[in-house]
Amino acid sequence: MMMDLCKIAAAEVYGAVCKLTGKAWIPVKGFERHLDEELALQAGGVAGHTRRFLSNGSADSGLNDTAAPVSRLVYCEEIEREVFWKQLCWEEPFVMRFRSIGEAAELLRAIQRNWAHYPLNCFRRAELIGEKLPYISKKEKQYPYTVPLTGMGVWSLLDEHTLIASAKTSSPFPLGVIRFAEDHQNPPSRAYLKLWEALTLLDFYYRRAAEISFQPAKTRVAEAHLLSTPSVPADWALPQAGARCVDAGACPGGWTWVLNNLGAEITAIDRSPLADFLMREPRITFMQHDAFTLNPESLGTQDWVFSDVICYPPRLLEWVERWRASGLCSKFVCTIKMQGAPDFDTIRRFAQFPHSKIVHLTANKHELTWLCAPFIDINK
Repeated sequence: MMMDLCKIAAAEVYGAVCKLTGKAWIPVKGFERHLDEELALQAGGVAGHTRRFLSNGSADSGLNDTAAPVSRLVYCEEIEREVFWKQLCWEEPFVMRFRSIGEAAELLRAIQRNWAHYPLNCFRRAELIGEKLPYISKKEKQYPYTVPLTGMGVWSLLDEHTLIASAKTSSPFPLGVIRFAEDHQNPPSRAYLKLWEALTLLDFYYRRAAEISFQPAKTRVAEAHLLSTPSVPADWALPQAGARCVDAGACPGGWTWVLNNLGAEITAIDRSPLADFLMREPRITFMQHDAFTLNPESLGTQDWVFSDVICYPPRLLEWVERWRASGLCSKFVCTIKMQGAPDFDTIRRFAQFPHSKIVHLTANKHELTWLCAPFIDINK
């Protein structure tokens, strides 16, 4: 891949943006083969359309080379559908030649402000370029954290005078990663980190959709500027004080703890009880039960339904379908946990629900997280 893309860039003048016809993906560490398998399924196993930039810094091979080291970056053409086993997708990649470190930084700044560097090659030279770009903090974030709505691009060096970059990516987080300062005292498990991240993403999608759909309309009346601001729909609301929430597979209570701190009214369901201090909380109703055997009608209208249940993906899908058919809830956060090989078919079925997004959170392991809310796919 490296040589092919460098040749493409070399055909252009210095500073010219040469758009690529495919996309590129940073794989999830530890699950690189899942990305290769997913792309191979979509590409029909045609390795000619795919190149992997490998972790040894220079090797290049197709998807079917199972003996190769794991990928650092995968570039593929003719992929029509969304890919899920990735840390970050480079949505509109381009290559560009530059003469100097300063020129490289200047060319990137001319496109947009924020860029995160992904190390592939010429590491010291890339570091010097990065020093001339606006600073991107790598510090742990305090929850709640508000993600800026400005774009976050990604770039790498292919050689000393060629970069690959994408101003548009699949995540508002630098390189698709966010890490929070952990609370080692209060939550009963580390699962809370997943929900913190999911809610941070949902807040970003909410604010972005609200900005796009409900920007104030300026009207001139008698030389005065009046602002008419349509209200954001009530059913867009994020979990907050008074929100009715179901937490399936709640034990020992990591997600319930997060929702309780937000002031929500929670029905926590599991076969085992929550941590003692959560069992005493007045806004938490605990049901000792298999959540999947309860009919949605028995729980009533909910603002949000959450699930971190350990189960096979088809069982979670069937449960979600019952909730959606009931009309009792339209907003979900569910962990799709893999039991062995990734279940690509079920993952795709989750993705087909309207207003959905499937992500591999920084806090996820061998699992993906399905987000569903009416504001997610507005002008995405």
